[in-house]
Amino acid sequence: MSLSTLSIIIPSYNEEDTILILLDKVLNVNLINDIRKEVIIIDDGSSDNTQTLINTFLKSYTGENIKFLSHKTNKGKGSAVRTGIKYISGDFVIIQDGDLECEPSDYNKLLQEMIDNDYSVIYGSRFLADKSNHLNLWFYLGGKIVTLTANILYRQNLTDEAACYKMFRTEFLKSIPLQCKKFEFCPEVTAKIAKRGIKIKEVPVQFYPRTISEGKKIRMKDGVEALWTLVKYRFIK
Repeated sequence: MSLSTLSIIIPSYNEEDTILILLDKVLNVNLINDIRKEVIIIDDGSSDNTQTLINTFLKSYTGENIKFLSHKTNKGKGSAVRTGIKYISGDFVIIQDGDLECEPSDYNKLLQEMIDNDYSVIYGSRFLADKSNHLNLWFYLGGKIVTLTANILYRQNLTDEAACYKMFRTEFLKSIPLQCKKFEFCPEVTAKIAKRGIKIKEVPVQFYPRTISEGKKIRMKDGVEALWTLVKYRFIK
């Protein structure tokens, strides 16, 4: 029986302070069941040294299964994810932001649950962890409002709709017609999964929040966009 592969999509924009540490963590994770890794990095038009650092890093990892793509201009996380999806060839796929808020060692938690229960999709939840770190009250409340809205509109039981870690079977993810450009990737994919009658399973994951001054990019307008996206796909075909 051939070994399975996990494709790791890493959208990155102006992450010169974290990208090298993150890539090192990703490449050093030992996956369960001898699952291999395929790393797909998308630099989304960074204006800092992110792209230069990645190119230098890759010279030291010539034996790894890594694809490095780039956008000439900043198009948004959703666009970067959609670019990455075009190049994945693994059996499973996970979205990994270019920061250090989530811990790549948690890939195995999602993989184990997905394999054991034959799920097509599984989310990581920051709020199911024994110890949950939160950025600040406004980000916490914003995430809870978006999650509550998703649960009401789509009859889900999610605790963390906006969590970065979302894992899919590749064939399933490729069957979802995504249109997202920016941070509306999460609500769009959640809505389109739910409209297929699927209850999304969650597992607890670690979370190490950063502040805006440390590079966090999501803003209040992105929360409003997330709510509109959930409403739009619920009532508009």
